[in-house]
Amino acid sequence: MTVPQARKVGLPLMNLVRFKGVPILKQLHLEEQLLRISSDNWCIINDGTNAPTVVMGLSGKPCELLELGSVLQDQVPVIRRFTGGGTVIVDPGTTFVTLICNRDDVPGVQPYPRSIMHWSGLLYNKVFEGIGDFHLRENDYVFGSHKFGGNAQSITRKRWIHHTSFLWDFEATNMAYLKLPRKAPEYRLARSHKEFVCRMKEYMPRSVFIDETVKAIGNHFSVNRVDLDVDAAAYDAGFNHSSRLLMKQELEEALSSS
Repeated sequence: MTVPQARKVGLPLMNLVRFKGVPILKQLHLEEQLLRISSDNWCIINDGTNAPTVVMGLSGKPCELLELGSVLQDQVPVIRRFTGGGTVIVDPGTTFVTLICNRDDVPGVQPYPRSIMHWSGLLYNKVFEGIGDFHLRENDYVFGSHKFGGNAQSITRKRWIHHTSFLWDFEATNMAYLKLPRKAPEYRLARSHKEFVCRMKEYMPRSVFIDETVKAIGNHFSVNRVDLDVDAAAYDAGFNHSSRLLMKQELEEALSSS
């Protein structure tokens, strides 16, 4: 059901969908389907996911990125998503923001990762104005030198998606499931996960972050709140999703081969 709102003259329309606690795999399935089938602009905000889950980029290799012995022992789900980018462990303390845009509706942004990242950095500058020395740094969102937002993208001929996992809070012990990646940003300086990341809750309330994000998006789009049934919307018959849960056997084989 669409919630009618006054449209801002001259701005392209963006549908805003807000969820709470939707499993990250369902969210990824919805995102890919909207990217490839819909012709509308979309913003999806999912405030937390249901359980700790590792999410890897499209080309990520479990043996290089994960402490597979611990992952298997503790039965932590591992998902390979349809976009690029790095590896993150998400849980109820993670807030997800996804932007799916028609390239022609975002003037000045070229369909390349660096251009999209630059635009998103300016958008979040408004969200974090005056808070925590916010910067876009080597494709990460940081306060000072500590990361709190990881990004991933996918670009098609006419559209692109930019999605972010914001660490509003996290369990430090869960970071032990992740290895230090071989390819890491220079500013990381070989710091462990616990030394490298920070919690957004130390800088601003969760609800304020979400409200400010919606407000910042409203500077570029006429935002229209839409209610979606994620199960119905994400599983259109005949659509093959790329994001998937890795099977236990795959993880065991990766462990044995390493």
